Amino acid sequence: MAELGSTIYLLAAVLAVVAFIYSSVGLGGGSSYTALMAIAGVSYLAIPGISLVLNLFVSSVGSYNFIRHRHARPRLVLPFLLSSIPMAYFGGTLQLDKTTFLWVLWISLLFVAARIYLFDQIPLKLDFGKTQKLIISVVAGMLLGLLAGTVGIGGGIYLVPLILLLGLGNAKEAAACGVIFVFVNSVAGLIARFQYQPVNLLEYWPLFVAVLVAGYAGSYLGAQHYQPRTIEKLLGIIILVAIVLLARKLLL
Repeated sequence: MAELGSTIYLLAAVLAVVAFIYSSVGLGGGSSYTALMAIAGVSYLAIPGISLVLNLFVSSVGSYNFIRHRHARPRLVLPFLLSSIPMAYFGGTLQLDKTTFLWVLWISLLFVAARIYLFDQIPLKLDFGKTQKLIISVVAGMLLGLLAGTVGIGGGIYLVPLILLLGLGNAKEAAACGVIFVFVNSVAGLIARFQYQPVNLLEYWPLFVAVLVAGYAGSYLGAQHYQPRTIEKLLGIIILVAIVLLARKLLL
């Protein structure tokens, strides 16, 4: 927090707005939190841990609600979880230097932007057999788990459309799988970071308080007149700005 000074309170205010809007339409927004922290100059050592904690705050409420309303299907989420948990833990143990971390984050944000703006709808379902779908689920879980542990992006933004594309479940079941996936892998990644790369997360308490309060308020009020895809695209602008600014840091 020392390197940010009073800027951390401005960052907390921006994160609060993002958390309120995202939670009001049932979205998480972990990639936007990560992008904003990168723009603000938060230490690259702290970003993954902070993002994972923020993911926990948002996904815990979502997981509870989806499970309570019986949208969660264990047989759907288990293949993703079984392969992702060890990879999220492994990602949390990695000690990347600043340049490597920023490159990984930059590439991850590119894929997030492509997912938001280029692949916003699922026009078809892939006709794969059960074995092929299982293999894809396991591999996807491994890759997304590694991403979660390494840079703190939960992976739900990729997982939900993949489930729909494979025809593994309906929209609510896919959303339930995505939010549970984010929660579990955030826990695994945080355990590893506490063990191998401890960061004093209490120094960043304004960010946690802002997201927790605003996220709860947005979820409680439930601004149903907003469209999730519209909100996602608007807040995706944050991702695009982060891509440009990170590219300048890496290439200049």
